[in-house]
Amino acid sequence: MTSVQLEVCVDTIDGAIAAQNGGADRIELCSALSEGGLTPSAGLIVAAAKLAIPSYVMIRPRCGGFNFSDAEMRVMLDDIATVKAAGLAGVVLGVQSPDGTLDKSALATLCDAAGDLGKTLHRVIDITPNPFDALDDAISLGFERVLTSGGAAKAVDGAETVKKMVDHAAGRISIMPGSGLSEDNISKFVAQTGVTEVHASCAIPAKGEESFSNFSPPAGRKETCSNKVKQMKRELSA
Repeated sequence: MTSVQLEVCVDTIDGAIAAQNGGADRIELCSALSEGGLTPSAGLIVAAAKLAIPSYVMIRPRCGGFNFSDAEMRVMLDDIATVKAAGLAGVVLGVQSPDGTLDKSALATLCDAAGDLGKTLHRVIDITPNPFDALDDAISLGFERVLTSGGAAKAVDGAETVKKMVDHAAGRISIMPGSGLSEDNISKFVAQTGVTEVHASCAIPAKGEESFSNFSPPAGRKETCSNKVKQMKRELSA
């Protein structure tokens, strides 16, 4: 039986290296995971291109909601061009219309710019009025997967919806759950939902930064732990 794939979200090059060393199958490359993940710097994108595992780059120019201005869309298009030039595997996208549904026109523009890059729809799907309609839209736009917590704050609380999304997708697109998944709950969750890939941070509090509290997120800075990645992979391979 093929093991479930593990994508690890990181926001530093050291985190990306730790994810690779721990056996992650893919990286979601971001900055500012404390803000839910923003577009990483050009330098981090270039550095990730030298790793042995594929990276999908978050294309999100700011924190907050997913209604983007024309100027922000132009920034996102330039960021996609940077990803293509660096030779990375894919991008992570999400745009909402004022009514809360996916903005299919804006997403089509971004997907067209991405071309042959792989495409993941991020957790914008969790705040759409109907995730199953959004799932159909993602399929029609050519996304290969959606990242979701099943509409809940933590994926384990949205497991029932995740399972329904897997059934609704019927193999047309991959459902990749994320948010709060760890080595302690992943085996039961996969058995409940039937997913074939999962998303996790595998992070621990960063050490030795107590004196930098004014420059860190309110909850403190976290860093990817290769041992936690290894533990997740062991559970997923069981």
